[in-house]
Amino acid sequence: MTERALRLGTRRSKLAMAQSGQVADAVRQVTGRPVELVEITTYGDTSREHLAQIGGTGVFVAALRDALLRDEVDFAVHSLKDLPTTQPDELVLAAVPRREDPRDVLIARDGLTFAGLPDGARVGTGSPRRMAQLNAYARSHGMTIQTVPIRGNIDTRIGYVHKGELDAVVLAAAGLSRIGRTDEVTDFLSVDTVLPAPGQGALAIECAAHNASLAAALAELDDPFTRAAVTAERSLLAALEAGCSAPVGALADLLADGQIVKEMRLRGVVGTTDGSTLVQLSTTGPVPETETQAMALGRELAVEMLAKGAAGLMGERAL
Repeated sequence: MTERALRLGTRRSKLAMAQSGQVADAVRQVTGRPVELVEITTYGDTSREHLAQIGGTGVFVAALRDALLRDEVDFAVHSLKDLPTTQPDELVLAAVPRREDPRDVLIARDGLTFAGLPDGARVGTGSPRRMAQLNAYARSHGMTIQTVPIRGNIDTRIGYVHKGELDAVVLAAAGLSRIGRTDEVTDFLSVDTVLPAPGQGALAIECAAHNASLAAALAELDDPFTRAAVTAERSLLAALEAGCSAPVGALADLLADGQIVKEMRLRGVVGTTDGSTLVQLSTTGPVPETETQAMALGRELAVEMLAKGAAGLMGERAL
């Protein structure tokens, strides 16, 4: 008798389906079981309101988690940056696979780079984090840009540029890579210019905590370095007491001496959406070997950022 198919809960967007399909293939390989995708519509997918108004990106996760808790699906795939920083006891983050490119990218008319945008260029993004950093970069380089809040899937956002409504839009590199549209990027934004969202470029594979055998099988897909990095980034976000819609950027990367990885560096930024005030700091420590160590790295940097005035910037909303 063949084992029943594992049910993978996914959002319906083209991007969610693409990344869930990639995870499904990997899970088939490690478990030897068939995997079927179960499409679930979330409130975040149907609401036209701006993210900051509907409760941050957790709105994309809640319906998938409900399906897990009701045993309608066996496991779910999320974009890790969408996950709230507190993990419910009934669910376990079984795997964080190796991260894709965490950077943000620009898709602009006429093949323009960010530095090449004309004065007054209209740049679309739904993210207060991106607005804060793009505006700060523009200010410090004598550019004037106008950041325009937008929502919608990747097609909708790129469509604003094709239709001439915007000069450029900013998206995550990883999402475009997963749907095979990297060739449309006109500029990869250096993390020195725009720090990504905590967890950007990484996926989270979640299942019910009581399903220990499935959790153990899914754990085969876990990448320990990615998990340590995103744990540090999300710990920073949590310690700043910021929701996913807050203007916080964070990136943990590994510093290698030749082939030997020696340390992990964590960089964080928080700012006002107009870019007039940014608090940007970094800390470096030994590569965390436990979740506790990774979380400590994030908390340590958050304390320094709060001491430098980050708390006063956290209430900012783009709208």
